Amino acid sequence: MRQIVLDTETTGLEVTQNHRIIEIGAVEIVDRRLTGNHYHQYLQPDRAIDAGAMEVHGITEEFLADKPRFVDVADEFLSYVEGAEVIIHNAAFDVAFLDYEFRLCKANTRMDIICAAVVDSLILARKEYPGQRNSLDALCRRLGIDNSRRKLHGALLDSEILAEVYLTMTGGQSDLGFESADGDSSKSRYDGPLFDAGSHPPLRVVQADADALKAHSEYLKKLEEVGSDGCVWTALGAVAEAT
Repeated sequence: MRQIVLDTETTGLEVTQNHRIIEIGAVEIVDRRLTGNHYHQYLQPDRAIDAGAMEVHGITEEFLADKPRFVDVADEFLSYVEGAEVIIHNAAFDVAFLDYEFRLCKANTRMDIICAAVVDSLILARKEYPGQRNSLDALCRRLGIDNSRRKLHGALLDSEILAEVYLTMTGGQSDLGFESADGDSSKSRYDGPLFDAGSHPPLRVVQADADALKAHSEYLKKLEEVGSDGCVWTALGAVAEAT
């Protein structure tokens, strides 16, 4: 199954106040594996960025002055997400902004039309951890995921982190390594030390002595006398000896 983990940054919080998307970042997951096929685009919003929003993502109007507008990249973006299950943290926010951008460029579509499904990872987290904080940073702390690079919000970085959170939260980390340029998906991003059994002393095995074996045998006999169907441990021992 093809999944896209997506995030956006915007000029402000309210799409009803004509705020716009200024960054889209997305990463692709196929069969629970990050493929390295990502989408990233900064956008010229043709409006001012709220000071509060700038404090969150650090993107300035000057930086965006020469960037394309959403209408210029709409076809490319649609092609990337079409038919995929899209995973977004607090999906209602991002979907509202994306649908608004589609309306402005007269694309005549919506995210729920072009995507197989939209999954809100915030809703999943609230079901998994009710009554707890479930922001992306809080989930990283809870699940032991490194988010030290996240000094400011960034759409591509946040989508990469969310992908790790989602995979861990929904069944373990499977394979979080991106495929390398030569297509070898066995090369993981983790390059730290691996467990080496040869570098550790063998486990100490303590055998039961004669007194312990005798006490065990006597205890099993008592169980046989009490139970109407005999002792299951005695029966298992007989099977083990026979095999």
